[in-house]
Amino acid sequence: QVQLVESGGGLVQAGGSLRLSCAASGSIFSINVMGWYRQAPGKQRELVARITIGASTYYADSVKGRFTISRDNAKNTMYLQMNSLKPEDTAAYYCAASKIGAYDYWGQGTQVTVSS
Repeated sequence: QVQLVESGGGLVQAGGSLRLSCAASGSIFSINVMGWYRQAPGKQRELVARITIGASTYYADSVKGRFTISRDNAKNTMYLQMNSLKPEDTAAYYCAASKIGAYDYWGQGTQVTVSS
C-alpha cells in the first residue's frame, strides 16, 4: 500500500501563488507516475499535471505556463507550484500515484480557493 498526504492548500487572491506538496509513504518502490488532479463543485475530476519517474511532465492546457510539477525522489514528495492563480483554479486538489497503468493510490485532497 501507498499512502499519500497533500498539504499546502488555502485561500489566496487572484494572481497569487501556492505550493502544494504530496508526501508518499509505504510501498513507494516502483511508483512510476505521480499526478495532480482537481475537482471543482459540480464538475468532473480533471488531470492538472503529471510527472514520471524520469521527470517527464504533462500539463493541462488550462495551467500551462502557470503551474509547475516536480518531485523530490529522495524525500518521496511531489510538488505543484501554482502561480498567477485564477478564480477558476478553485477546487479540491488531489495527488495520485501509479505503478502500472491507472492511478491506484489517492490522497485525501487539499482545498484551494482563489478569490477575485
